[in-house]
Amino acid sequence: MTDREMLKEMLQQIEVVLPAKALEQLLWFRDELLRWNKKINLTAITDPVSTLEKHLVDSLTLLPHLSQQGCLLDMGSGGGFPSIPLKIARPALTIWSVDAVAKKIAFQKHVVRTLKLQDFTALHARLEDLPNNSILPLFDLIVTRAFASLKDILSLAEPLLALNGQVVAMKGADGLEELADSAKILKEGGFMCQRTVQMQLPQSRAQRTLLFFTRRTA
Repeated sequence: MTDREMLKEMLQQIEVVLPAKALEQLLWFRDELLRWNKKINLTAITDPVSTLEKHLVDSLTLLPHLSQQGCLLDMGSGGGFPSIPLKIARPALTIWSVDAVAKKIAFQKHVVRTLKLQDFTALHARLEDLPNNSILPLFDLIVTRAFASLKDILSLAEPLLALNGQVVAMKGADGLEELADSAKILKEGGFMCQRTVQMQLPQSRAQRTLLFFTRRTA
């Protein structure tokens, strides 16, 4: 089975179907990630097949739950996950991808230029400084993947979130446990968990949890 066939099959198992061009771009992105990774630390996962699942497919578990359009912020995006796979799969999204490591943002900018991705901004910045950045819009959706505690995620996201916006924390097997442990913090911070989605990655069967948050209404 070719990498393209493998990627297509794994995506189908998470209910994602993409056109041929998007599959080609995702595979190029994976190859470029591994090529750059030999000089710059972008990922600890260096096996080409594992990278398909643990980065590309994992990032796209969010896709069935996204609107066709909107303005999305990826906080702490590293090598561009999930922001770049989401942009490839859903070109109409406007995406800002932010990370504090300049070399990782340089890689993202290289990918964006090469693939000619429109309405994608890779920004080198500390997340704590974003509320003071006058060029940033407010975001319909703020996403983090394997990034920080729920308390920190929601605290950083709150001043950047548009009215009726959502925050999605992409977590692993302990996502629901962390949610239960954070109930008091969430209430004090003015957020509520609107819904949860649990799934397994297609090949490794690793557990993933998506936690969807909105501001608590009065």
